[in-house]
Amino acid sequence: MTCFFRALLSAGLILAAGLPARAEVVGEVGVDWIGNDIIVEAFADPKIEGVTCHVSYFERGLIDRLKNGNWFEDPSNNSIACRQTGVLTIGDIDLSKDGEEVFREGMSLIWKTLVINRIYDRKNDTLIYLVHTRELSDGSAKMAISTVPLFGQTVNWQKGKPE
Repeated sequence: MTCFFRALLSAGLILAAGLPARAEVVGEVGVDWIGNDIIVEAFADPKIEGVTCHVSYFERGLIDRLKNGNWFEDPSNNSIACRQTGVLTIGDIDLSKDGEEVFREGMSLIWKTLVINRIYDRKNDTLIYLVHTRELSDGSAKMAISTVPLFGQTVNWQKGKPE
């Protein structure tokens, strides 16, 4: 590992120390001989006990970065699947149409971030999870959604079920 990469790794670790906990990597699939991988992470919704989301994304290897440039960024290709994995207990969530950001992870040194937003669909009594990439200057249109229906489930609303 070159001095440049060690310095970069050290800087990333220092920055990550001040951030909230990240998702747990549960899978890593190599897709070619130059070190590109698909990473699968498990993420538990911090305000809804009993929901787990699995997010996958592409991570470029060193040879790909050397060959194609754009050293500090991974593509904006993400996928998400969220399921009920236990008894549902819903905390104080944002019930607006904008929903709320529940997870964030950097996909570049500074400018690109993978984001998961949760939106509650009152009419269909369903949680919607949207994964997308936020960029400082040019957002990506690549996104994916997953839903967790609440109807027919035993759901504990800590603040009472919304009307």
